[in-house]
Amino acid sequence: MKMLLELIPVPVADIDRAKEFYVRAGFAVDVDVRPAEGVRVCQLTPPGSACSITLTSGLPQVADAVPGSLRGLHLVVADVAAARDELARRGVAVGEIDEVGGGVKYVPFSDPDGNTWVLQEMPWRADDFAPSAE
Repeated sequence: MKMLLELIPVPVADIDRAKEFYVRAGFAVDVDVRPAEGVRVCQLTPPGSACSITLTSGLPQVADAVPGSLRGLHLVVADVAAARDELARRGVAVGEIDEVGGGVKYVPFSDPDGNTWVLQEMPWRADDFAPSAE
C-alpha cells in the first residue's frame, strides 16, 4: 500500500498574516479560496516539496486546532547554511545552526502564531537535491 502525505493543516489565528509570512519564506500559494460562507482555504507549498500546508477557517475538521500548537515541522534542505541565509534575507527570524553530529544540522524558526519549524540538513540525502537528467 502506498500512502503520500500531501497536506498538513497549520493552525493560525490570522490567515492573511500567516499567508504573508509563508509567502515571504518562499512558499508558493496554490489556492486561496472561499468555497462557502465562512469558509476559507489557503494552501501553500514549500519550494520543491510534494507536501503542502493549509491555513483554514470555518472547517469543523480542523477547527479545534489551537493556533501555534504545531511543533517541529521539518523542511529538509541540501545546505542548511544557505537555506538559513535565504530565509533571513527574506526577513524571517531564524535561529543559529545546531550541528548535532553525523553531519546533521538544524536551524529553528517559527511563524507569527508560534508554530515551530526546523530546516534540516542530512548529508546522505544530497542526491535528493541533485538536478535530474531529464
